[in-house]
Amino acid sequence: MAHRRSRRLDPGQVRILGAFAGAVLIHCVGILTIDGYGSTFALRSMLVLASLLAVASVGQTLVVIIGGIDLSIPFLIGVANVVAAQLHGDGVNFALVCAFVLVLCFLIGLANGALAQGLGIHPLIVTLGTGTIAEGAVLLWTHGAPSGSAPDAVANFVSIGGSVGPIPVPWLVPCFILLALLIVLTLARTPYGRRLYALGSNPTAAPLALIRPVFMWALTFGLSAVFAGVAGILLLGFTGSAYGDVGQPYLFQTIAAVVVGGTALVGGRGSYLGTIAGALVLTELNTLLIGLGLQAAAVQTALGIVIVALVSVYGREPHVRTTI
Repeated sequence: MAHRRSRRLDPGQVRILGAFAGAVLIHCVGILTIDGYGSTFALRSMLVLASLLAVASVGQTLVVIIGGIDLSIPFLIGVANVVAAQLHGDGVNFALVCAFVLVLCFLIGLANGALAQGLGIHPLIVTLGTGTIAEGAVLLWTHGAPSGSAPDAVANFVSIGGSVGPIPVPWLVPCFILLALLIVLTLARTPYGRRLYALGSNPTAAPLALIRPVFMWALTFGLSAVFAGVAGILLLGFTGSAYGDVGQPYLFQTIAAVVVGGTALVGGRGSYLGTIAGALVLTELNTLLIGLGLQAAAVQTALGIVIVALVSVYGREPHVRTTI
């Protein structure tokens, strides 16, 4: 009996499996109701869009596990998008451009985490404020008219029409799979991952285990900002031109992917594998609803209903520290 009980799935694993099953179910519905939904081009498009969303959601996953939330992600995506395009258009080597953009984002993220934890300010307020400031500064720098584009190598890296040898997907997809594996292993097998969950589970007791809350929050928000910057650079290659508001859809979608994947908004529970499942569900659902002829507002409403329903279910569970 004990052996049988030990093999039972925990609630988090059930949610992840449920999210992947939901993505499969939505895909089957799409194939049955929309011509071409299951075509190779459609599959490649959804894989690229889901990969971009999952990259942007890496930081949100880490931040939510630690007990915070990052509303600066869409702003930093736009900042990275515009700054990278502008500097590359001015003739700066793109490798140096990427390094500068990611360091800039990391410093903004460090400030977010340090201010939120060090001064006891809710991260929602801090990240919204710093994100708005960063975007405003970039708009002043470009006079509201950003220019430039990504090099062909970046455009080909994310192009829906690209392929990796005989595999009909762009390099973005296999590289994202490797990134996802690295993040999952980092959360499960490294001191950083253990400290992240410990701090999110019980922020009061964590310092007794020699975990430094301010350092962990600053580092985690810094990583979140870096992945937002990566998403902004990738979106520059995907769209072909700079656009300051390119990250705005990700304000809702990164949080939604985390919630759909089963990560608890109160902190201490969750996994990046669940976020990947959430990104697949959202991409499939978006594509299905648009294919059925729904307008953008109706799609947003439908997704909002899904999120409210999931939060109402997950939010009824006690915080992990109450079960210790």
